[in-house]
Amino acid sequence: MSAVTEFQRSDIEQIVRQVLGANRSVPEVETAKPNPLVVNISARHVHLTDEHVEMLFGPGRTLTIMKDLYQDGYYAAEETVSVIGPRRRVINNVRVLGPCRPDSQVELAFTDGISLGIDLPVRISGDIAGTPGCILMGPHGIVELKEGVIRAMRHVHMGPQDLEFYGVKDKDMMQLRVESPGCTTILEDVAVRAGKGIKLEIHLDTDEGNCINLESATKVELLKIEPCKCKH
Repeated sequence: MSAVTEFQRSDIEQIVRQVLGANRSVPEVETAKPNPLVVNISARHVHLTDEHVEMLFGPGRTLTIMKDLYQDGYYAAEETVSVIGPRRRVINNVRVLGPCRPDSQVELAFTDGISLGIDLPVRISGDIAGTPGCILMGPHGIVELKEGVIRAMRHVHMGPQDLEFYGVKDKDMMQLRVESPGCTTILEDVAVRAGKGIKLEIHLDTDEGNCINLESATKVELLKIEPCKCKH
């Protein structure tokens, strides 16, 4: 892929992200719930260990908070890295999210994987065993990840009240129904991720958000998958 093609692609993606924003909230179809449902687009990003932060940005360096995210205690950092694929294809200015984690991880969209030449497995964040690796380049140095590059499975964060209301538990699968002009869609396989002190929030990647025209969505509805009652 030529440098001109890469540049044009990055310009287009930047415009899309400016229009959609890193996060996009949509009103849900009903309001009589313990917490409002928020649907956010999660753009490509990187999670780093403390060690890798110092290797990429310099000894003694820590992440600098640029913007708080919807979930309390999480933030987009000022720091960015370049992600280099197996055939020297590069995506620059990939945002680092904090706080630091025990394992470094890169979360990309399907089209990012095509650009880099990486066949991205769909995984829950943190489940990186056996996944592809890449090279991360920062202003101070580089880090070679042996594994950790994934396409994050679409998921919904839930606290105890939300689990009770929807009648689901951690790791269950749900559906998301999105009404957009000319593009009403039901997304399957929305994984439940439960935790205390968590706000009700669905994460989709940029490809999914564009596909369902999330920017223009007028209603969203989170649906429990009922077991089949058919008689065999």
